[in-house]
Amino acid sequence: MERPDFWQIESVHFDRGVQSICGVDEAGAGPLAGRVYAAAVILPRGWDAPYLNDSKKVTEKRREVLYEKIIQAAESYAIAWADEKEIDEINILNARMLAMERAIQALDKTPDLALIDGNRSTGITCPNETVVKGDARSASIAAASILAKVARDRYMLEQAERYPQYAFERHKGYPTKLHYERLREYGPSPIHRLTFLKKL
Repeated sequence: MERPDFWQIESVHFDRGVQSICGVDEAGAGPLAGRVYAAAVILPRGWDAPYLNDSKKVTEKRREVLYEKIIQAAESYAIAWADEKEIDEINILNARMLAMERAIQALDKTPDLALIDGNRSTGITCPNETVVKGDARSASIAAASILAKVARDRYMLEQAERYPQYAFERHKGYPTKLHYERLREYGPSPIHRLTFLKKL
């Protein structure tokens, strides 16, 4: 799998004297149901693993393997979320940033710099830099994307057991044809994002 030098972005900051960098990414902005998750990860400098990449470019099986490798290797990591009620109240963009800030604040080691996936860092209180498509360009952000994605998928599998009629195990809450069919049949569950359901 081709990918860039995953430490190039971090190395620029290390060369300037920055000591500790965390990567931050979220998962689950688009679904109609459930929490939006975020992870913050401080990796040892130069750490790598086979198939480490943007979580969307990695198979589910490899994401599970990478998840365990990342949490074992990380100098510090944290996973946080904003729930569906918060999403409805403050909108998904603000909820994404809230989940990211919660993940950073939950680290047991304070980073000197946070690399934030995307082009927004509203509400992030520590020194930060945004990196567009960072999950495909930065090892730290890629690691965070894996943790956030796996954590959210596991959560949605738990919700599939609580609300089996929606088949969350198949679509993880994303707006698929099956999901809309089940919504029209059963109406929204307690974990649906009501502000996302205007098409029904």
